[in-house]
Amino acid sequence: QVQLVESGGGSVQAGGSLRLSCAASGRTFSSSNIAWFRQAPGKERERVAAISSSGGSTYYSDPVKGRFTISRDNAKNTVFLQMDSLKPEDTAVYYCAARGSATINYNYWGQGTQVTVSS
Repeated sequence: QVQLVESGGGSVQAGGSLRLSCAASGRTFSSSNIAWFRQAPGKERERVAAISSSGGSTYYSDPVKGRFTISRDNAKNTVFLQMDSLKPEDTAVYYCAARGSATINYNYWGQGTQVTVSS
């Protein structure tokens, strides 16, 4: 199994940047696909970025394309989400999630970290 802990959230003005970190424990991390989700009050949970176990394949949702970058360092058991050109609509709780490469659902979730973007 994989255990995940997010960090790096905070408050920033529009146009600013933040880098989120997802620290993982467990021997299966290197074989897990990792994704970042976010959920704002009154809105549905949204998958904003994902990365394959090797780091060779990535996914971004349309609202964050060109602004967010996901990466991973398997040697350090850490996944990052670099968020640039932040907008007020990016305000949400951001969650890190993991699944096996042969699994559709994300079975492991962190506690979340708050990101607030002011205009």
